[in-house]
Amino acid sequence: MSRRILLLLLFISISIFNIEGEIIIGAERMESYLPLIKHKKVALVVNHTSLIGSTHLVDTLLKLNVHIECIFAPEHGFRGNVSAGNTVNSGKDEKTGIKIISLYGNHKKPFASDFKGVDYVIFDIQDVGVRFYTYISTMHYVMEACAENNLPFMVLDRPNPNGHFVDGPVLDTNFRSFVGMHPIPLVHGCTVGELAQMINGETWLNKGLKCSLKVISCLNYTHHTPYILPIKPSPNLQTQSAIYLYPSLGLFEGTTVSIGHGTDKPYQCFGWPALDWGNLNFRPVSLKGISEKPKFLGLNCTGFDLTWYGEHKAWDAAELNINWIILCYRLSKNKPQYFNDFFDKLAGTNTLKKQIIKGMSANEIKASWQNDLNKFIKMRSGYLLYEL
Repeated sequence: MSRRILLLLLFISISIFNIEGEIIIGAERMESYLPLIKHKKVALVVNHTSLIGSTHLVDTLLKLNVHIECIFAPEHGFRGNVSAGNTVNSGKDEKTGIKIISLYGNHKKPFASDFKGVDYVIFDIQDVGVRFYTYISTMHYVMEACAENNLPFMVLDRPNPNGHFVDGPVLDTNFRSFVGMHPIPLVHGCTVGELAQMINGETWLNKGLKCSLKVISCLNYTHHTPYILPIKPSPNLQTQSAIYLYPSLGLFEGTTVSIGHGTDKPYQCFGWPALDWGNLNFRPVSLKGISEKPKFLGLNCTGFDLTWYGEHKAWDAAELNINWIILCYRLSKNKPQYFNDFFDKLAGTNTLKKQIIKGMSANEIKASWQNDLNKFIKMRSGYLLYEL
C-alpha cells in the first residue's frame, strides 16, 4: 500500500473516531477536501501556523502528491519571522523550492498573472478574532482576486481563540484600511470560515462579486470552546495571555503608550518613560524579527503588567477593556500628542477618540456601540458554522 494511501487512511480514521473528542481543525479533515483538489494545481495562502499536528500543510500535501503551484505569503511572511510592517519578499521557499508570492506591502492583492497555472486556491491561517489583525484583510483580497479570475477558493477553518464574544465599535467604512476592511466590530466573534461566508454573502468584494467558496469546518468546536493556540500566530503574540489581551491593548498602537514591544511581555503590559507609578519597569530593545524599532527604544519605562489578568481573567471577562486606554489618556502629561494618526484606523472610527478626549466613561462609550453591535450579531447569525 502506498504512503499516500496510508496517510489518507490515517486522517480519515482520526475524523471518524474522534467525533466526541478534541477539536479537529479544517486542515485535518483531509477526506473532505483532498477529492476536490485531486489532479489540481493549487495555490496556498499559508504561514507558519498552517500546521496539521506538528507538520506544515505544505509538507503534508506534498507527501500526498498534491501539486502546489505557489504559496502566497501574508504579513510576517510564510515562515512567520518578519516583523510587523516590514517587507515580505517574494522568491522561492528554501526547503521545497516552491514559488512564494508576497501579499504584503504594495502587493496585497494577487494579480491575474500570479494565478498562472493555478486551478484552486486554499487559505489556511490561524486568526485571533480581532478586526485589525491583517490576515483577514489578506483573505478578502485573495477572495476578490479569485472571483475576478473564476477560481474556486477554499478555507480550511480554525477556531477563534477570542470567538466567544463580540465587542467594540463597528467599522465606519470611511475609515476602511488594511487594518480594517469590513463593517464589523473590533472583536467580531467569527472564525475565518464564517467571515469568508459573510464577505461573500454581504457582497463586500469589489463590485459586489462573489467567489466560489468552500469552507472545511472544524469538528467538536463551539464559540465557547476555549482554544489554546499550538503555535504563536505572529511574532509579538507569544502567549495565550497576549492573545486574550490583544483586542484591548492593540488600540495602544495608535497612541504614545508602549505595550511591551521589544520586551518579553509584548501585548501583556503598558507604560511609558514619564509615567509616575506602576508595578512594572521595562526597557524596550531591538529584537530581530519581532520588534526591531519599538517605541521608547532603550529608555526605561514604568507601567503595568497585565499578564496575570490575561491568564486568569480575560477569557471570563469576555469584553473589550477600554478602561486602560482611558486611564492612560488621563495620566498623560501631553494629551494633544497622545493619539497618533493610526488610532482612528485601528478603532475603525473617529468617534472613540473624541469620546475619550471628551471624558466619557468606559460604560458610556460601550453603551454607544450597542445598537450597531445588535445589528451585527443579528446579521452574523446567518453565517455561523458553530454553536454559540
